[in-house]
Amino acid sequence: METIVQKAVQMIQQAQTITFLTGAGVSTPSGVPDYRSLKGIYQGIEAPEYLLSIDCLNREPEKFYSFAKTLYHPEAAPNVIHKKMAKLEKRKSVQIVSQNIDGLHRAAGSQRFVDFHGSLYECTCRTCGQKVPWQEYLISDSHRDCGGQIRPDIVLYGEGFTEDTIQRAVQAVHSADLLVIAGTSFQVHPFCDLINEKKDTAAVLVINQTPIPIWETHTFVEANGTAVFERL
Repeated sequence: METIVQKAVQMIQQAQTITFLTGAGVSTPSGVPDYRSLKGIYQGIEAPEYLLSIDCLNREPEKFYSFAKTLYHPEAAPNVIHKKMAKLEKRKSVQIVSQNIDGLHRAAGSQRFVDFHGSLYECTCRTCGQKVPWQEYLISDSHRDCGGQIRPDIVLYGEGFTEDTIQRAVQAVHSADLLVIAGTSFQVHPFCDLINEKKDTAAVLVINQTPIPIWETHTFVEANGTAVFERL
């Protein structure tokens, strides 16, 4: 274990162009629950796949809103993983493509990142299109200016991705000499498909508590990401 962690640290230190693909496991040390722990949170009846769907938002807005509010953790602060990624950006060419909707990469100071699934901390009125502070959304999902329904700017199940988001993510992966996949089971499409955009010469480092289903040759560190990033 010690040897493989040292190798991972060395790979990150030696690479000059790095793209991190991050998932929920990067934020669990900050106290943000991972996705699997959300299953059954709504009275043990529905899965979050429905509760976070455009169908639920349209058909049962009260149920959507009740569940969406449980996803907010404004007290959570960036942990060593977020902070070290942000510091690396100051001396290397570093980009981040994240599945996370918690805003912690931004809070840590990262500048070059793609919130692939959007952010809870950006909200919009569906009627007038006005941006609404997330603090107001947690009080009510009814826009006080026009009475329209407010929603967080996240990609819901049943919704597509913007072309801009896809292209920025593809560019970030294709430009990397080292691709680091951290804290994700890497099974959600189209996020997991991004690996197909890497250069043939790019090395792949996976830091996760369980193996992930990829065919590309890679170095695997079976650990929480803090084990690696604390040493950078």
